[in-house]
Amino acid sequence: MANLIYVINTSLDGYIADENGDFDWTEPSEDAHAFFNDFQRSVGTSLIGRRMYETMRVWDTFNLDDLSEVEREFAQAWRDTSKVVYSTTLDTVPEPRTRLEQTFDPEVVQAMKDQADRDLSIGGPGLASEAIRAGLVDRYILRLVPTIVGGGTRSLPDATRADLALNTTRRFDDGSVLVDYSLR
Repeated sequence: MANLIYVINTSLDGYIADENGDFDWTEPSEDAHAFFNDFQRSVGTSLIGRRMYETMRVWDTFNLDDLSEVEREFAQAWRDTSKVVYSTTLDTVPEPRTRLEQTFDPEVVQAMKDQADRDLSIGGPGLASEAIRAGLVDRYILRLVPTIVGGGTRSLPDATRADLALNTTRRFDDGSVLVDYSLR
């Protein structure tokens, strides 16, 4: 059985975007970007909500020649990953290896985990909250950015408890810190 991994950039006070929806403060250093490249290569399927899809879809369209080496590596890893977009407002998702689901069904996601030979990732705090509340998330990988934004979109859901065990930590050149936890 594969793991479902929630991976997210978050401010020190627990937000993925500030009150204005800005997340430019999450821009990773080259070594942080390289970590995410390696992580993305390990994922077979990414589950993402509409807003995360709209943010990430540019990686399917960039001209690879216009990107730095680390960006090019991420774009290729992203393109090689199957994606499931959860949205009630989209009619289509035209990118290759991408399919649309109208509703998040925990039983379907559990079946995906049971049948997968590679880990799955989940992106976007709204969708991840549903998976966390359903007890589907096995690992939490958070890149803590040394910024306090004071409010905005929370990276983790309120009124939810999970007892975790630390797998690893890593410090990046930009001062951000990665924490990787698994369910106990």
